[in-house]
Amino acid sequence: MAYQPLEELLPRSKWGVYRLVRLASKRALELSVTGAALIETSSNQKLATIALEEIRAGKVVDQEAAEETEKAAKSKKRF
Repeated sequence: MAYQPLEELLPRSKWGVYRLVRLASKRALELSVTGAALIETSSNQKLATIALEEIRAGKVVDQEAAEETEKAAKSKKRF
């Protein structure tokens, strides 16, 4: 399995390791059913590795974390 740097992955999951694992496992399950990766990969990569690479690339987003980030950005603009 390829090394995935946590410092790039954790911000995408609101700094939650459990949330990141949950997101990656859901995406890996989707990949096992559909087989449609959102990034270019080699045929010998494992599904978990592909899922983590997609998260790192910003192709797969934790909806809850994205909504909270958006709310925080809007509240900062009200100055």
